[in-house]
Amino acid sequence: MYAYTTQDREVIERRATQFRDQTTRYLNGELSEEVFLPIRLQNGLYVQRHAPMLRIAIPYGMVSSAQLQQLASIADTYDRGYLHVTTRQNVQLNWLKLADVPNILDELAMVNLHAIQTSGNCIRNTTTDAYAGIARDEDVDPRPICELIRQWSTLHPEFAFLPRKFKIAVNGATEDRAAIRFHDIGIQLRQREGDIQFQLYVGGGLGRTPVVGQAVFDWLPIEALLTYLDAILRVYNLNGRRDNKYKARIKILVKALGVDAFQEEVSRQIELQSFDFHSICKTKIGEISQRFSSPSYVGGLDELELAQTLKDTGLRNKRFAHWLTTNVVGHKRPGYRAVTISLKSKNNAPGDITSDQLRLVAELATQFSFSEARMTHQQNIVLADVNGFSLEALFNQLDAAGLATPNIKTANDITCCPGGDFCALANAKSIPVANQIQDLFDDTDYLYDIGELKINISGCMNACGHHHIGDIGILGVDKKGREFYQVSLGGAAASKKATIGKILGPSFSEEEIPLVVQKLIDIYLAKRADGESFYELYHRVGHSAFKEAVYA
Repeated sequence: MYAYTTQDREVIERRATQFRDQTTRYLNGELSEEVFLPIRLQNGLYVQRHAPMLRIAIPYGMVSSAQLQQLASIADTYDRGYLHVTTRQNVQLNWLKLADVPNILDELAMVNLHAIQTSGNCIRNTTTDAYAGIARDEDVDPRPICELIRQWSTLHPEFAFLPRKFKIAVNGATEDRAAIRFHDIGIQLRQREGDIQFQLYVGGGLGRTPVVGQAVFDWLPIEALLTYLDAILRVYNLNGRRDNKYKARIKILVKALGVDAFQEEVSRQIELQSFDFHSICKTKIGEISQRFSSPSYVGGLDELELAQTLKDTGLRNKRFAHWLTTNVVGHKRPGYRAVTISLKSKNNAPGDITSDQLRLVAELATQFSFSEARMTHQQNIVLADVNGFSLEALFNQLDAAGLATPNIKTANDITCCPGGDFCALANAKSIPVANQIQDLFDDTDYLYDIGELKINISGCMNACGHHHIGDIGILGVDKKGREFYQVSLGGAAASKKATIGKILGPSFSEEEIPLVVQKLIDIYLAKRADGESFYELYHRVGHSAFKEAVYA
């Protein structure tokens, strides 16, 4: 975990105090709704379908045991005893009273948590790989870079009122687990002869106009990062459209200007910069890296002995063997593993976790993972530093609490926004559709025979469920006041195969969706070659093969 400084804590506390005063003035009628709107949004407060919703920032997904305990306490005191993990590695409280929000922000500040810039037309929470710092394929640990961006962007006066929201993601591994090509700015890091370099993708995003980001600047020294980020944001702030919110994202600007002209505008802004960002980066990255705690790993763990131990345990306990296969991944430290806790148990809203379960996760993080956890883009939770010889003990405690569902990356690990049950923007419900699809896979052997399959569901075109980049994407649409669902196929998030899914055809009723998904999976199972993924099969046999089978 990054250890906050006195200055960090002071910023959070002052912002909470400021918002308390602003909220009191609003409730007393001294601030109009129009004036209060941007204030509450930049403090993470939405007005949802039934109640105010507060989105709490989890910078680059990392959270401590103490913070998890405080979140559980807040959920019990001010909400209905649960939280929702989002696709941006944040958490949300869905049933609040506006008058309670200042108290919540004060209690969050006690453990260095906040809701600053989790909404509004500003730079949002920077995200990264949930396995950052421990992944075997990692070239550069992206967390210090994410923290640098957090410090630079938080309450940045020039970028507080951009044309639209702005999202940045950072990846330091060979495999892109941060979806960097679907962000306003995506940053790929690499190590070359002891130096860190970065590549910038600009203009990606989902929503109403999904776009795959383009590589705009290639392999620059890391000291130049803030130089380019600042210049890009200035170009966007000056030239982005403010007359039409549907055309206000930077992806529209990059497409309108073209990459060459956009690069020229960025270069022009760099010439006008008054700060020596190169020196700032060089100094701050070193300081920030030192403020990340290093786990006290046990040395000398034997990988061969561990492999045999886990095999023997799996033979005694088939459920543990399944969990080990789906929910546990390798670690760069010998003898250690990263464990994903699934929040996709049957008939629960994907991404929801009760306060009691959250307290248990906090205790397990303390016991097994150096008092640290990570929120994932797929709405799950990772314990990143688990001693492999403790996996059985961890599994038993998770299983007793209903948190050992062995389904990560399977068809039951559905990414899903809250949809029409909560969100005022949604055209249709998402959660009931996810639950009905899960009912298709009661047979665990059948689920594992299908293998890895990504199903994503969004309740509207804002695409909070990332439906564009699922193997199977489902979008809620409104047809004359009735809820229908549009299906798309063949999407992918990872940068090397980043693809927007193609719409299958006319939309379906809620009742039809499970049958449609079943038909799509039947086609996949019938036509796939050995080891072939859904994405690979779809792009091999083509769209028409699926369309004909579904609409026949």
